[in-house]
Amino acid sequence: MQINRDYYLNKLVSAKNDGLIKVVTGIRRCGKSYLLNNIFYEYLLMDGVNENHIIKVALDDSDNEELLNPKNLSKYIKDKIIDKDIYYVILDEIQLVENFEGVLNGLLKINNIDIYVTGSNSKFLSTDIITEFRGRGEEIRMYPLSYYEFMSIYKGDKLDGWVEYITYGGLPLVVTMSNDERKMNYLKEQQKNVYINDVVERNNIKNDSELITLVEIISSSIGSLSNPKKLSDTFKSNAGVDISPKTISSYLKYLEEAFLIEKSERYDVKGKKYMSTPYKFYFSDIGLRNSFINFRQYEETHIMENVIYLELKRRGYNVDVGVVELKERKENEFTYKQLEIDFIANKGNNKIYIQSAFSMPTAEKKEQEERSLLKINDSFKKIIIVKDYIKRIRDDNGIIVMSVFDFLLDQNSLDY
Repeated sequence: MQINRDYYLNKLVSAKNDGLIKVVTGIRRCGKSYLLNNIFYEYLLMDGVNENHIIKVALDDSDNEELLNPKNLSKYIKDKIIDKDIYYVILDEIQLVENFEGVLNGLLKINNIDIYVTGSNSKFLSTDIITEFRGRGEEIRMYPLSYYEFMSIYKGDKLDGWVEYITYGGLPLVVTMSNDERKMNYLKEQQKNVYINDVVERNNIKNDSELITLVEIISSSIGSLSNPKKLSDTFKSNAGVDISPKTISSYLKYLEEAFLIEKSERYDVKGKKYMSTPYKFYFSDIGLRNSFINFRQYEETHIMENVIYLELKRRGYNVDVGVVELKERKENEFTYKQLEIDFIANKGNNKIYIQSAFSMPTAEKKEQEERSLLKINDSFKKIIIVKDYIKRIRDDNGIIVMSVFDFLLDQNSLDY
């Protein structure tokens, strides 16, 4: 079964022949290899590229063991370039090659070559790309299946699909599994033996139990404001373990680098500045999040917020948590309070303010959700996303209210 990943294919196509190394990054098992080796490969053939001009190497294949030697790999590729037409080089698991950055930078000196690579999370991260390629690498960040991609192969209706999606997430292999037990077992096995091991291996962590406990704590509080000090206190109170905020901060950085979690910082809308702490964490895959807490907690409100965050990131937005300060007068004194905006999504000069409200059954609830948005003194779009099946509307205050299904299934939902 082939799942279309047109969003990422279009990114690859638009980057063709730009002189940069295209590096597809993202959490393990999200479909990076399949994107390059199958979807992009088939696109090139359909676009008229001769098969002999596509040099594709799976470096984790035992048949290609001799190509793990950098000199052998470089010679193998160069020997296949026999004319002046463009050659497309696709290298999967490039981190297995010693001094791979030297090989790739050397290949860039060949004028008629276009390079695409993937690498494992434990040894090949976006920070490595910045360091090793010094402006000659272009990162294409890939996420697990979006709800839109998931529904393209799901056989039921969108509500049943929603329940399935927010329970087991969007890892492509999980989506194709036939029953709940297989999905749960696979996710629990992967989160310990692959994802946690990646972080432990890369960062030489001696005691992985602290790291696992941290992930479990974050899993239980997605969408909640936090910081290393608060998490350190939680360790002491819940687990009786004394871990310094500095160690917690390091662990959080490791988890971000492995693409397991993402941090969304707070932004003061009126003051036009970032606030150093606290901030929010979201998981790159809801199924993995659920597996870390053994599928026990099912707060659909917070899960929906995580899904919205991921969709905004997938569409190329930078996403912050917004804060608006409210000044109120009580008797003869003024009080100040901070109102939260769930997301400020930025892309170029475009900005959108978004509230994830789940449900607004009463006028009072609607007023509560709108309150922070109405305190913003600019003309950028303001949206409230709810779970309910409703028709998209724009109220008298200019605030758009739409269903989460319209937001996720209409890829242009934010454009009008």
